[in-house]
Amino acid sequence: MGPQSHRAERSLVVKQASPARKRHASHHRRPDTAAPSVPGLAARKAAVRLLGAVIDARTPLDGLTDNEHGHPQYMALDMRDRALVRAMVGAALRHRMTIAALLAKRLEKPLPANATALAHILHIAAAQILFLDVPDSAAVDLAVTHAKSDPRTQRFAGLVNAVLRALARVKQTELGPALAATNDAPEWFAARLTQAYGAEQARAILDVHRLETPIDLTVKADPQAWAERLGGIVLPTGSVRLEKLEGPITELPGFAEGEWWVQDAAAALPARLMGDIARRRVADLCAAPGGKTAQFILAGADVTAVDASQNRLKRLSGNLDRLGLEAEIVRSDLLEFTPQEPFDAVLLDAPCSSTGTVRRHPDVPWTKTPEDIAKLAALQRRLLDRAFTLIRPGGIVLFSNCSLDPLEGEDLVAAFLADTPDAEPDTISPQEAAGIAPFITAKGTLRTTPAGLDMGSPSLSGLDGFFAARIRKRAGN
Repeated sequence: MGPQSHRAERSLVVKQASPARKRHASHHRRPDTAAPSVPGLAARKAAVRLLGAVIDARTPLDGLTDNEHGHPQYMALDMRDRALVRAMVGAALRHRMTIAALLAKRLEKPLPANATALAHILHIAAAQILFLDVPDSAAVDLAVTHAKSDPRTQRFAGLVNAVLRALARVKQTELGPALAATNDAPEWFAARLTQAYGAEQARAILDVHRLETPIDLTVKADPQAWAERLGGIVLPTGSVRLEKLEGPITELPGFAEGEWWVQDAAAALPARLMGDIARRRVADLCAAPGGKTAQFILAGADVTAVDASQNRLKRLSGNLDRLGLEAEIVRSDLLEFTPQEPFDAVLLDAPCSSTGTVRRHPDVPWTKTPEDIAKLAALQRRLLDRAFTLIRPGGIVLFSNCSLDPLEGEDLVAAFLADTPDAEPDTISPQEAAGIAPFITAKGTLRTTPAGLDMGSPSLSGLDGFFAARIRKRAGN
């Protein structure tokens, strides 16, 4: 803990702790090494390590929990414990500020700035106590054991014990008010949402971000039949939605047969806005993992799928093979991609900050910064400029991304149109596709937010934040 650790220890007094509890707490400060065979301890340690990687190093959670190349501590666990780790880290991120506020109330002074390992232990345990179906005693005991096993935190084991037991005693009365008073997001992120959508809508979006996301499927045919077979519902947009999974998605009926693929309802919309593309040459730029490519193929287009990453194209190819679909697959940096002849239409689903996917990826607000958004918007503009050169006169570019930030959407497209004489907006009509009317703006673009698509139940409602605009190249240019 560094040279200040002993002073920090003396200053971290647990509120409302009785003298007897303080004496008990001091007992736990004796150095100890936890046996590695303690049931559940390895999963808790992995969760703490992953939370630290997200918060301290801004490492995306997807990579840390990848089942082939994830963090070593995560990879060492069986599948059941991996699921538990994802649940713990997800809950800790979705409710980070609420957890921080409730922990702070148990202390007279904040944790020292260099006590990050201690803070992460407390946050993971608090997430279990407040939001997961884990016995309070198990969450506390494992956190204490963890603290005692780490030289950086072993002298604070008693503090961990007292703080978490105090939290467990008050959760029934204090959790609700804490949730109502807190935005579970970094200040910069909440401020940008408020600036873009207003205080009421921003709050609604942040509240939805606290919920785990349902699973959306795009089916080849007969959504109603597949919804009934899989125990889901059909959304107004045509996607099939499942509230939760009881096992691996690969074991669901229809997966192996290639009858459907996983695709958020919002992500399925842009491909439906290309009009009649049967027998037309269409390019899906930044195409992996291939959901939109599959939609274009099923619509009868002659599809070229372009992506710069060999690994991502391998995944795209595997997905198309499972679905029994074919496309021309090209590995190329879009800025260097030069087709033999121009396309009738291209989709540019541009790499972005992913702020529209926070419900599925709760690490995003903690791994991105305003500077990242500005850099990504600049990249998207270069990609859009390039994509526009790939279409024939009269052809269209559909620009989309899963960002909630206007800098990556509305503002970017407005600037492109102002700077590009032969480009004109091709406004989207609410009648073009099923269920999109609530998401069409006054300027004829598509904008969804996580607070949209009310299906009568919080767990079945909402969709990713998405933006899409259709741009046409003037004929004769």
